[in-house]
Amino acid sequence: MSLISLTHLGALSAEQWDALVPAGQPFLRHAFLTALEDSGSLGPKSGWQGEHLLWQEGGKTLAAIAGYRKSNSSGEYVFDHGWADACYRARIPYYPKWLGAAPFSPVGGRRLLGTPEAAQNLLQSIPHFLEQRDLSSAHINFTDSRDNQLMGDPSEWLHRLGCQYHWHNRGYRDFQDFLDTLTSRKRKQMRKEREQVVAQGIEFQWFEGAQLTEVQWDFIYACYANTYYMRGREPYLTRDFFSLLAERMPEVIQVVMAEQQGKPVAMALSLVSGDTFYGRYWGCLAEFDRLHFETCFYQGMDYAIAKGLARFDAGAQGEHKLIRGFEPVFTHSWHYLRHLGLRSAVEEYLIQEREGVRAWAIEARDALPYRQEQP
Repeated sequence: MSLISLTHLGALSAEQWDALVPAGQPFLRHAFLTALEDSGSLGPKSGWQGEHLLWQEGGKTLAAIAGYRKSNSSGEYVFDHGWADACYRARIPYYPKWLGAAPFSPVGGRRLLGTPEAAQNLLQSIPHFLEQRDLSSAHINFTDSRDNQLMGDPSEWLHRLGCQYHWHNRGYRDFQDFLDTLTSRKRKQMRKEREQVVAQGIEFQWFEGAQLTEVQWDFIYACYANTYYMRGREPYLTRDFFSLLAERMPEVIQVVMAEQQGKPVAMALSLVSGDTFYGRYWGCLAEFDRLHFETCFYQGMDYAIAKGLARFDAGAQGEHKLIRGFEPVFTHSWHYLRHLGLRSAVEEYLIQEREGVRAWAIEARDALPYRQEQP
């Protein structure tokens, strides 16, 4: 029995890795993770260096976790910048650290891949791995219920609670059927928002991954990158990532293009797997009234209803999602900190934070647009 570390997932075959990945989790598939690595979206320059952990017995991989040596906290969506700042002031090294996650993807799901027994063995080996590699800490983000049960067993892992907003398709026949579940005021607001987009002469076309040309991918990337440039930041993903993603897993890609007078002006790229529609990347090259809400939310709802998908995960943050019917759901992350003083301070902070998150989720439900009889 042994713990193996890989700096590049391509060293392991897709068949071996994907055999451990549960169905409906595209962000942990070999194709997605190696597209990130091979495109240069990950690497020393980005602060994400591959450090995937495998638990092997008799030469066979029984458990694994996609992992990364981090020299910053960018692209994680579980924010520990305050912890890093406190360490800097106290002259305690915080970087490099180790992270188990799907890079740049705040999507919940299995992180400890493999059988529960083997996954537990892998988990118990992480503290020694950190000591060997001189890493300050380990963080495992956006875990599912089985992971939470495994993580909650060893007391040295600290639990962090977060909140996202997901839309649930309760068997709606069409968008109007969904609107009928809302209060009158919210129903009118959503209709007005959609009408404002139509009034600007904007139409929408959907494309599957295999239907998109490189010219269209150029436009998609330009839109995606522009959302970062507008905030004075560099985009996480490279242009090559999108081509590799289209080549390696086109069947999960859905892109909606917003067009005005036949010319594309905005886009939203999503992945569809299992019963879930994952809204990922959005962007536009000019400003249009209410176009963001239509492209990112209402078009996705239409698609989910038409295809009978149960859930629409539109990503991290965004309290504006509440008034459009996205409901609060809890997210979970786990943290192992080698420095005892830091661990004690963070543990106390997380107790208070969890109380605040639970209180906010109760408050958030009061902001939902549904009529009272809506379950």
